[in-house]
Amino acid sequence: MIAVAALGALAGCTKPQPPDKERPVEPQATQLRDAIQQPIDQAKSSEDAVDQGAQRQRDAIEAAGG
Repeated sequence: MIAVAALGALAGCTKPQPPDKERPVEPQATQLRDAIQQPIDQAKSSEDAVDQGAQRQRDAIEAAGG
């Protein structure tokens, strides 16, 4: 009986197994990320165009003596 208890105690002290490798990202998650990122990228490029237009307008006003 003591031997069984000792084996049970030793079994509880064994090193735990490392977790399995994570599953690869499913395509739906990548597609969702791309669908969210696309309008953000478009907005950033539009912002650059607006900033350039505003700078040209300021330069034109400055050149006209305003």
